[in-house]
Amino acid sequence: MKAPGKRLSTALYAVAIAAALTAGSAVAQAQEKIRVALGDVLSTETLSMIIALERAKEKGVDYQVTHFSKEDLAIQAVINGQADLGVGTPYAVVQKSKAPLRVLFQGTRLVFFPVADKSYKSWKDLNGQPFVFHARATGTEAIGNIIAKREGIQFGDRSYVPGSENRIIGMMKGQIKATIVDLANKNLLLEKAGDRFHVLPGVSQPASDETLFGQIDWIKKNEAKVDVVVTEFMRLWTEMAANPAVIEQERAKRKLMADQPKEVLEGITKFYTMATKEGVFAPGGGNAEIAASDFEFYVEAGQMQGPAKDLKVEDFWYLAPLERARKALGS
Repeated sequence: MKAPGKRLSTALYAVAIAAALTAGSAVAQAQEKIRVALGDVLSTETLSMIIALERAKEKGVDYQVTHFSKEDLAIQAVINGQADLGVGTPYAVVQKSKAPLRVLFQGTRLVFFPVADKSYKSWKDLNGQPFVFHARATGTEAIGNIIAKREGIQFGDRSYVPGSENRIIGMMKGQIKATIVDLANKNLLLEKAGDRFHVLPGVSQPASDETLFGQIDWIKKNEAKVDVVVTEFMRLWTEMAANPAVIEQERAKRKLMADQPKEVLEGITKFYTMATKEGVFAPGGGNAEIAASDFEFYVEAGQMQGPAKDLKVEDFWYLAPLERARKALGS
């Protein structure tokens, strides 16, 4: 017969072991989730990506999103191993730092619109004038650089105001006279102050903006999970091209953005209808030709070192999951 103290000691030991196993299981489950770094908040524009991740979760691939204030912080999180996948445009970082990142899917394209006070009748009138961009070395500045080169002009003072919505507020207050904004805010600006502002000619071949990417070693070690995620992105983008209302239907079903005002939720289908029409969400997901076109764009914009024709697709993209997704979906 065991002494009471020994029985108590044995029981406590068993409880401790059980607690440790439970804690270990919780940590393992947390580590099993794909960690996604997003340099933005959940909004109308990023909603489609979250829905694709939710669909992957339903297929057995859970995820956890960390929101960062800037895209470069999200890219850095993937480089540092704090996240498995990221959303952004890592081309310049990959080339400059030799970071082993590879693009998996083209989520959105740089469909942005130069808008200016009507006192600037053409790009020539903006020679030497102040211009406002989203942030340094971002898509809006890349577009500005390409247009300035095309038009033979140089901007005056460059300043940076994150968020298209903040830049159009600055325009309506008279603080900004020329900038580049996204589709939704271009439409809002013209709706509210079309008598004061207009759209100037932009770029004809928009490059990749938000892409899904990760470290190549992690991708290859987790091919099955990556295939599910990429396939769900591809499936949703294909559905969206045929029926933009699918985003609002999926949002409502999952009760996403439930804390947003009614007018924001009511505008989701309108936004995705316009965005798919304008080519923001290209349904193909990417290929070698798109990668090569991106190289030309970012080299011309001064954000990558050329010549573009010498850059190798495999140094920046990993196309195998996307090719498998196309076969799985019969596209």
